[in-house]
Amino acid sequence: MAELIQLGDIAISVTRKDVKNVHLSVHPPDGRVTLVAPTSTRLDVARAYAITRIGWIRQQRDRFAKQAREAPRQYRGRETHYLWGRRHLLKLAERDEKPTIKIDHRTIHLQVRPGTTRDQRACIIHEWHLGLLHEAVPELIRKWEGRIGVKVQGYFLQRMKTKWGSCNPQRGTIRLNTELVKKPRDMLEYVIVHEIVHLIEAKHTSAFFEHLDRLYPNWSVVRSELNELPLSAESWPVAR
Repeated sequence: MAELIQLGDIAISVTRKDVKNVHLSVHPPDGRVTLVAPTSTRLDVARAYAITRIGWIRQQRDRFAKQAREAPRQYRGRETHYLWGRRHLLKLAERDEKPTIKIDHRTIHLQVRPGTTRDQRACIIHEWHLGLLHEAVPELIRKWEGRIGVKVQGYFLQRMKTKWGSCNPQRGTIRLNTELVKKPRDMLEYVIVHEIVHLIEAKHTSAFFEHLDRLYPNWSVVRSELNELPLSAESWPVAR
């Protein structure tokens, strides 16, 4: 169970793991702070280390606070939407027919029934996003299963507010944030690789990062770019 260090208005969650060095992280989008320390580290030692990094912690939190955020989408014509890292213009048409979505070059053509609400349009787009991810994810999983030497028993797509992905090593499954459909494809691939590696090394141990360095050498660059991209400001509707 994680312990807590309180430094003024900053709460730091401390976890001891089988690692050689202390790892201090500030996580987007809300600036949550975690500290991973070797199992033998005393809490007062971890606290002293965190104090030396307080300026860096505040700097990272300020950066996330100023980070660009997407304005809440209304899903109406002439609105900008991201798909695989590229900006697209949404073109809305109303017809008394089954809703459809088509894409050409930089335009997303959304056809809905007259009187469709904003939340209904959002759900239609979300279902389309799920379809695109279901087309892209299995191929990437197959690619990396062979390279990593592990079998993924299944994957799930889920809206997440603080994580890009997660895994369940016991069940052999991974979970991916549906927002990844808006990011460049190499970022989706990085998250998939990261989570598959967790199936053989459940925690962020030195062995985990050694695997990641060997398999995906530029992972830290991709991760930094992913965390620099605009954050979603969506208030997600409940699908009905």
